Amino acid sequence: MHFDPYNIWLGIVFGIAGYGAWRYGRQIQSARHMILAVSLMGFSYFTPNPWSTLAVGAVLIILLFWP
Repeated sequence: MHFDPYNIWLGIVFGIAGYGAWRYGRQIQSARHMILAVSLMGFSYFTPNPWSTLAVGAVLIILLFWP
């Protein structure tokens, strides 16, 4: 298994954003925010390269702020 340092750093950044979204979703009792938060915290384990990690993370962040 090959670990790319950029993929690891992006996973950490999106994981921190997911943790913040989890706390916010729990505070306002929003299942949508909590599901997206769990997705943000875990998706980087399944993406093979930094570009796909960045793309999926950006889409999840956009969905998090979508009304």
